[in-house]
Amino acid sequence: MSEDKQRSHQHVWRFFRAGGFDQVRIDAGTDVAHLAALDQKLWVALACPTRGIQFDERTLDLIDTDRDGRIRAPEMLAAVEWTTAALKDWNELQRRDDSLPLNAIDESSETGKAIRASAEMILAKLGKPDAFEISLQDTLDVEKIYDGTPFNGDGIITVRSASDPAIQSAIHDIMDCLGTEQDRSHEPGIAQPSIDRFFSEAALYAAWHAEGDSARKALLPLGDGIDAAGTLMAAVEAKIDDFFARTRLAAFDPRAAEALNPPLASYEALTAETLRTDGAEIAALPLARIDAGAKLSFCAGLNPAWGPLIARFQAEIAEPLLGAGEALDGADWEKLKALFSAYEAWTARKPETVVEKLGIERLTTLLDPKVKPAIDALVLRDKALEPQMNAIAQVEKLVRMKRDLLPLLNNFVAFKDFYTRTGKAVFQAGTLYLDARSCDLCIKVEDETKHAQLATLSRIYLAYCRCTRNEGKEVMTIAAAFTAGDADNLLVGRNGVFYDRKGRDWDATIVKIVEHPISLRQAFWLPYKQLARFINDQVQKAAAARAASTQAQMASQTMARAAAAASGAPPPPSPQPQNFDAARFAGIFAAIGLAIGAIGTAIASIVTGFLQLSWWQMPLAVVGIILVISGPSCLIAALKLQSRNLGPILDASGWAVNTRLKINLPFGRALTGMAQLPPHAERSLSDPYAEKRQPWAWYGVLLLIVLALLGLWRWGFIAKWLGLP
Repeated sequence: MSEDKQRSHQHVWRFFRAGGFDQVRIDAGTDVAHLAALDQKLWVALACPTRGIQFDERTLDLIDTDRDGRIRAPEMLAAVEWTTAALKDWNELQRRDDSLPLNAIDESSETGKAIRASAEMILAKLGKPDAFEISLQDTLDVEKIYDGTPFNGDGIITVRSASDPAIQSAIHDIMDCLGTEQDRSHEPGIAQPSIDRFFSEAALYAAWHAEGDSARKALLPLGDGIDAAGTLMAAVEAKIDDFFARTRLAAFDPRAAEALNPPLASYEALTAETLRTDGAEIAALPLARIDAGAKLSFCAGLNPAWGPLIARFQAEIAEPLLGAGEALDGADWEKLKALFSAYEAWTARKPETVVEKLGIERLTTLLDPKVKPAIDALVLRDKALEPQMNAIAQVEKLVRMKRDLLPLLNNFVAFKDFYTRTGKAVFQAGTLYLDARSCDLCIKVEDETKHAQLATLSRIYLAYCRCTRNEGKEVMTIAAAFTAGDADNLLVGRNGVFYDRKGRDWDATIVKIVEHPISLRQAFWLPYKQLARFINDQVQKAAAARAASTQAQMASQTMARAAAAASGAPPPPSPQPQNFDAARFAGIFAAIGLAIGAIGTAIASIVTGFLQLSWWQMPLAVVGIILVISGPSCLIAALKLQSRNLGPILDASGWAVNTRLKINLPFGRALTGMAQLPPHAERSLSDPYAEKRQPWAWYGVLLLIVLALLGLWRWGFIAKWLGLP
């Protein structure tokens, strides 16, 4: 076993307990350096996204070596190994500033030597050759220095890279054909692959063009119209071939002539339609009348649908190549096809290139043997600075890792910032103020519906809020965890204010709720609130039904009176009060009396039984009744509150949580702040707009007392207490 590994295994790890589980303490540089020896089963997370969390994105991108938008444990360990190998003193990781002393760089390795040399070069370029430390801003400033230079080590050259106007023009032509890449100076440029492709395609096109010289020579009389003539020839060739094939067949057997011409019935069918000379039906007919040995006349007897094309054929092809004439025979037609066949074969071999638009003359100039080597030399000159520029990037990386690696590990391997409440964790997006509460556990999400499918397993009450600012130009969605108070006033559509980690305020509106118990207090009062809500709903339904019935009856009477008035009939009689039925009302009052008596008897029985208890049994009975009503709700809520887990919420946001992140009752109360008056605040209890209280409660108590006394009298307790017979 190597000495380094022995030191790793001998390292003493320290743990702290938070959230119901042990988390490793990463406080010193030695803890970071020995992280590879820590069992990954003890890590809180094994992966996290590089976006959507509150951390320097450039640092995260440097760790995310495969550029997939996620940092996994191997990439984190690789960053740790690279950083500790480049530092002479690991305790530099405990300094949270963004400067790095030059003597802290370990020059015992080639990497360390390159970083030290590059750091000194940067300071020299910035006019600080005697500085003993380099800052993150210094590494960014040197990029600005190279922004103004044509050569910066990225292998991309721009027009400014060349001093020769001819080479500058060639670079511009390459960019025009193949597009551009962004140079480190933020100017458009080209790299070696584009250069090689351009000259390869240019040579291929020039060779093809040279092959066509013999083919074009036979068509020289056409001048610059060769390409247009080739297109026209292709358009009429099949139709003219058809015509001469028919005439040769008619010459072979005169009996075939009539059959080769369209029958009269086909013309009769056309007479029933509105005819157009360019219609498809007419174009399908033969080019001209078929006779044995007939010539194709350019003047008369042509199919009207083909007349314009044949006229162009005569003017642009036949007359320049064959001389003036009013007709074309089969031999001349075969001669024309032979002239065009070589041209057509050459045209078919035309390569598909992006350089064709420059024209053969410009391409011939660019294919000068001196042009491409000159451009290649510029690329080589630029790439010669690549090690120097890469070393500058390594200096920036080391400064960033020295500043950010330790806090990042305390939000990845352990959730120290979250559970110790010494600062906000990287996944906490800010604070939501809503319903007289402040929610610190707010996580940025992309899709609330998709996120809620997994996040509901956390057993945490979540309110998804759509946050906007700058008149709706900036929009984001957060999931806010409510871990204290109750949910009575948390409804979709309620508005609040969200403050992000930069202190910017956003308008927040609840768009979705995932309901779970928030507190035991809410669970205790829930049965009573549900009963009150049920009674209120039933009363409202009954009142609404009675009002609807009355309105319907009144509307019916009104319509009946209106109809009677319209027809001249006497109006229907108004409903008359019914005669008083004494026997009926006596029965009703008797039933009410029996009901009241039964209720009184039941209450008297309860009161009697309660009074028969010993004094110490009475509070136990009251507690028992409360437990019967609120106990089940509190028990279910307690079980859910004890199982609250932050893991599913983070997993739904792209994390790979490696353990159960409990949020117990005390910690939950710390995450959601309730509205409280400041210490030593003065408070006036006089409210000029307070509603006057009605004595109905006292009436109810008095009624219960009377019923209780009646029950005691009926059961003889009062007579016994008073000594009456």
